[in-house]
Amino acid sequence: MDFLQSLSQSAFSRWVSESGSLLGYPTILFLHTIGLGTVAGLNAGIDLRLLGFGGRIPLAPLDRVFPAMWLGFVVSALSGLALLVADPVTRLTQTIFYVKLLFVALAVINMQMLRTRVFRDPAIDQRLPANARLLAVTSLIFWLGATTAGRLIAYI
Repeated sequence: MDFLQSLSQSAFSRWVSESGSLLGYPTILFLHTIGLGTVAGLNAGIDLRLLGFGGRIPLAPLDRVFPAMWLGFVVSALSGLALLVADPVTRLTQTIFYVKLLFVALAVINMQMLRTRVFRDPAIDQRLPANARLLAVTSLIFWLGATTAGRLIAYI
């Protein structure tokens, strides 16, 4: 707990949470939102395509979207760390924070499984692997859970 207290009193933590600068908390929160929107939004688009929406869109070219999803994840993770440093004592004692982290971890693992098990199949546009739809549904559930838990952090 002493470490968390000293972290919350660091110059960076105070700048993020107390400076009033637009480059502080507002920009970091904006980057967190953009990163999450990118990774979860692109993931949802792929998931919906795997579930049958937009059937005329070929699947194989969607593999090129994964680097953008990883970039969104990195932006979200780095900005999330900055937001955590702004108030580590509160955040690291909230159960909902750990629920969010669990959902994010499951969603990222699921995202990588989608790429390796579905998009690495050379016949992806002729037939979907058996677990493609299950991975799509769980992906949607995990990202929805992560987003909901993240939003509840401010209220619980």
